[in-house]
Amino acid sequence: MRLNRKNKTVASNFGDYKKDGHNWITLATGEFYPDILPQACELYKPVLVLFGQFIQSSESSAALFRQICAVSEGWMRIQLARVFRKYVSPNTPVEMLKKKASCERIIEYFGKEFRPVNEVQQAYSTRPIPDEALCAVLWEYKDRGKKGYDLTAKLFKTLRDQFPTLTVQGPEGAGKDILLSDIFTNYPNLSRPVDFVIYDEDKTSILAIGLARYDSDRGGAQEDDRTGGYFNCAQEFFMYMKLNKLRMKLIFLNDGPGLLLGSMWDDYARLERSQKGKIAVLTLRMIPERLTLDWLRS
Repeated sequence: MRLNRKNKTVASNFGDYKKDGHNWITLATGEFYPDILPQACELYKPVLVLFGQFIQSSESSAALFRQICAVSEGWMRIQLARVFRKYVSPNTPVEMLKKKASCERIIEYFGKEFRPVNEVQQAYSTRPIPDEALCAVLWEYKDRGKKGYDLTAKLFKTLRDQFPTLTVQGPEGAGKDILLSDIFTNYPNLSRPVDFVIYDEDKTSILAIGLARYDSDRGGAQEDDRTGGYFNCAQEFFMYMKLNKLRMKLIFLNDGPGLLLGSMWDDYARLERSQKGKIAVLTLRMIPERLTLDWLRS
């Protein structure tokens, strides 16, 4: 079943597209190995050189980590922390390493498991500079999240082209998410983020809020976490709508080959059916066919 142009409503469920789902997903451009190595080595060689200088001047792995935490330039400090994780403390959570203020807490929690600095020095000395293998690993971090940012940028362009009289707001890149508590009075979840808000022609009436995610590869527990989180978001949002006698739509833009894995497609179809007529689960390619002004305003 496809869109009824005379009716101009969302006619068909996300699940109806499953049989030819590969035709409805967007594939982000990727980079080939080993083509990335020259750029990766050029970018990360200074990081590896500085790391080598630090390990030679550190009497312990804890002292090495303190030197890294003292680096003022954010990008360099984060790259050094990632190298530290590979050489010294693979069990340390990546997100903790990013926070300069977590230095002493990391040493307290994980310091007993740090590899001794003399072993780190020995291991480092066996590798060439630049170390192509490690540079390739670090390169993988470089564009993490970029596919999601690209998806959001394409979404905004598509919505603005399709609905030129409406206003679409949200971070177009690595900006700060919109918190629903900043939009709605007494919203129960102060930390509930969304990626975009669609306003009507008056630029004050909200028609829909939405989340956008690109899944390049997702399955198993990650799959359950994503869809489970979306169900919780929808339940919370529409409970607030009901209590405050508001009418708005909820859009989940999900795209990428991860949709074809496991039960993802079926789970998203079930999510859309859970609030009949109030939720749209879309890929970018579905927007012209499934998202209409009449549905947004209904």
